[in-house]
Amino acid sequence: MDNPAMTRILRRMNTDIIIVGGGLNGPALALAASQAGFAVTIIDSLPVDRRKRHDFDGRSYALALASMRLLRGIGVWDAVAEHAQPMLEIKVSDGRAGEGPSPWMMHFDHAEIEEGPMGFMVEDRHLRRAFLVAMAADARITHLAGETVVEQAASAGHVTVTLASGKTVSGALLVGSDGRSSGTARRAGIKRTGWGYGQTAVVCAVAHEKPHNGIAHQFFMPGGPLAILPLTGNRSSIVWSEEENRAKALMALDDDAFLDALRPAFGSFLGQISLAGARFAYPLGLTLANSLIADRIALVGDAAHGVHPIAGQGLNAGLRDVAALADVLTEARSRGEDIGAPLVLQRYQQWRRFDTATLALATDTFNRLFSNDNPLLRVARDIGMGLVNAAPGLRRGFIREAAGLTGDLPRLMRG
Repeated sequence: MDNPAMTRILRRMNTDIIIVGGGLNGPALALAASQAGFAVTIIDSLPVDRRKRHDFDGRSYALALASMRLLRGIGVWDAVAEHAQPMLEIKVSDGRAGEGPSPWMMHFDHAEIEEGPMGFMVEDRHLRRAFLVAMAADARITHLAGETVVEQAASAGHVTVTLASGKTVSGALLVGSDGRSSGTARRAGIKRTGWGYGQTAVVCAVAHEKPHNGIAHQFFMPGGPLAILPLTGNRSSIVWSEEENRAKALMALDDDAFLDALRPAFGSFLGQISLAGARFAYPLGLTLANSLIADRIALVGDAAHGVHPIAGQGLNAGLRDVAALADVLTEARSRGEDIGAPLVLQRYQQWRRFDTATLALATDTFNRLFSNDNPLLRVARDIGMGLVNAAPGLRRGFIREAAGLTGDLPRLMRG
């Protein structure tokens, strides 16, 4: 005979840290926290089979050197290293599609720093699978796939979430890693500040005749930047930011017509190109959580800050959140503190607030400065790029920034 009390007990789970969001930042935090001895429950709205898909869909990420160190530290890097393409150089130029780049450009070479490549390009499918395998092998991590949170409530000593399935999970801390429209933040009453750019990023991958030699290109055009990022083999990832109507028209084209539209901007320096994988479109904007914390709650990744992809730092900023929060929680436990206490979470916010605000300001300013065809601004930015390129100290500073090696680095990112 059914026992209602026993049923309630079986449907209730206890843990140290509850993470909402199974993308990339959530699993990274789960592994970092587990490594520090915490019991973690991660709630993922997508089923495991969707996350484990093998087919290449064109989506990839630029991982800064510091982010690679984090992945190595949590035991994920070895599973993706053979699929990672080192970024050895970055070339930044200004111009118009079909006219070629301006002669003024910035050229960054990894040989100017001692640590190695500035970063690595890794495909989405390899990263997600590596995270799933690592979590499945970790006894401290409970992965609830295909589940969504419908309620959350903080009280003295713990926070509890209720899932759509009826299960409840209680822990000392709830972490929102559930994207720009974070339900965790919304339910906690955390407001957001931001605006749209009137741009959409068209994302895909192309195969090309000639080798890219590990060189990443950022070409600023009036409608927005075009990033050409090296993947393994003779392939590159494309992030093409364009005005919304133009991007909508590009997405409506068949593959051949899309390539015809891309070629004037892409150029011929890599020979003939063809599509490799699907196309995706993402509206672009800036969104910042007005607070990174609430009562027994912390936000990481896009739930905390969503920025323009102009510098390729979105995922890297999220992983820095992960590493910083892991450090704060580990230190708090060593002191005998409650990991969900306000003073503990304030330390996390103080560590990350300035960095994320600075990144948001920088990406917003660069996008506004470069995504236009104003002749005066064009002259000013070309001269600026020329000056940076001619100054070894400035150039080295930009390289270290791109590699994620500046500022107060968390332990997992120090190597």
